[in-house]
Amino acid sequence: MALPDLEAWAIFAKVAETGSFAGAAVELGLSGATVSKALKRLETRLGERLIHRTSRRFSLTETGRVLAVRAAQILAEGEAVEAEAQAKSATPRGRVRLAAPMSFGVRHLAPALPDFLARYPAMSVDLRLDDRRIDLVAGGIDIAVRIAALADSSLLARRLCPVRRWVVGSPDYFARHGTPQRPRDLRDHACLAYSYLATGETWYFTDSEGTEEAVTVTGPLCATNAEALTAALEAGIGIALQPDFLVWEAIRDRRLIAVLPDWAPPPLALTLIAPAGGPRAIRIAVLWEFLVNRFRAGTAPWSLIQDGPEPASRKP
Repeated sequence: MALPDLEAWAIFAKVAETGSFAGAAVELGLSGATVSKALKRLETRLGERLIHRTSRRFSLTETGRVLAVRAAQILAEGEAVEAEAQAKSATPRGRVRLAAPMSFGVRHLAPALPDFLARYPAMSVDLRLDDRRIDLVAGGIDIAVRIAALADSSLLARRLCPVRRWVVGSPDYFARHGTPQRPRDLRDHACLAYSYLATGETWYFTDSEGTEEAVTVTGPLCATNAEALTAALEAGIGIALQPDFLVWEAIRDRRLIAVLPDWAPPPLALTLIAPAGGPRAIRIAVLWEFLVNRFRAGTAPWSLIQDGPEPASRKP
């Protein structure tokens, strides 16, 4: 029985991941002809097309979509084997694929990585920023940063610090439109929305006595990235439900004011996750520990605000 063509499966996984033959060739350090021949060899062996390709378009067949997930697992396993061998070396080396939400990634994660790379010069990080939920196994992701209330799953998870959300707006907005006293008052305000909010256009709150209120909001702007709302917020166009790591400085500097101090949205947390199972490669372990030390509760600057911002009604 012939051995599996592991090289061709790994190349197919990279083609599916990058969405192009050229992109896969660049990442793997191969020629375009080598990539093309490997895919042709694999399709011949299977007796079925994996990719529809023309001079202008590229798409996976139905079989290709199914097998791309398995191919990614094959590639990940191969990398893990090599990583375990490299772990015997005192110097961590190799590439780690790290995924994170866009705003947190740009604001806080990317600025932290130069320290990590200076500490581990034999390593590299493939940083992927997207507010959409990514399948770690299918995407070949080693570590992901999630900001959510995580349900039980088979993933390895480490909670770093709480993420609080505040209803905020500019002083000018509240001077013109008044200050909401409870969540249901938000129906009368221009609310700027984050498109990927798990509860859609409905915001949920609970007060200290356990009373719950839900309000469906409307407004002139929604965006797939929370930071994209910042300019409109500071210009007084409306108000928004924003995470502390995005607005803590604007609140400190009085560019924004937090309202509804006695009402809190459902709690979220900044969490690291990784596929479970098997020993963790040293290249992944050192980045994991670096992120834990950088962003755990009490170290991130926004997490030092213990009780949230002082409400607008109590400010001088």
